[in-house]
Amino acid sequence: MTFDRWVNDRLLAHGAYSGRVDGVPGREMVAALKRFQSAVGLEPTGLANADTVEALRQNARGVVVATAPKVPAEPVWMREARRYMGLKEIAGPKSNLTIIGWAKRLGGWVAGFYTDDDTPWCGLAVANWISVTLPSEPLPSNPLGALNWSNFGVALKEPALGAILTFKRPGGGHVGFYAGDDSQCFHVLGGNQSNSVSVTRIDKSRLQAIRWPKTGGEPVPGRVVRSATGEASRDEA
Repeated sequence: MTFDRWVNDRLLAHGAYSGRVDGVPGREMVAALKRFQSAVGLEPTGLANADTVEALRQNARGVVVATAPKVPAEPVWMREARRYMGLKEIAGPKSNLTIIGWAKRLGGWVAGFYTDDDTPWCGLAVANWISVTLPSEPLPSNPLGALNWSNFGVALKEPALGAILTFKRPGGGHVGFYAGDDSQCFHVLGGNQSNSVSVTRIDKSRLQAIRWPKTGGEPVPGRVVRSATGEASRDEA
């Protein structure tokens, strides 16, 4: 059982969750976590941190009745992104309906503007994964512009697993999540990388900013060392 499915099941057992039991860390799970945290006297962050997991293990009388999986190091928005690994845009006049659906879910001018997955979608992907798992987190006014994420949330001096990284590229920028690094490149989990959701290597010299969501809890510090395999990406458009 995945960690998110375990949280889903325990929230249901505590009567805090009434949505679909699918183990997806979306808006309903976030709302249920906040209800549960408030009920047991914890700060209602909507994040399944260690204290919340310990409380979820207990029944209404405070007796531990469930064994919990280890709290993942990857933050919830990064786990959400991994669910879409391998998702590709469709070449030609058709578009991937999942990608188009992200724009529709964001609504407003984004839904009207983004109607074709030939339009760069790295910022759209990050906006979807952040907004689904951190629904109270303010997004950039134009989340489709990758470099607009350079002022998102709060700045970090060093990358942490799941940090939002922005990069310069000819004619624009790119944005994704820090999954590790080697001596030359960051390993970035993001969208519109070889026209898909993937982890790719991007040269460290292109880095623009390192950011962290204001409502994302404390980052787990420390470099994640990866092997330098595969060529570095040079243009994510």
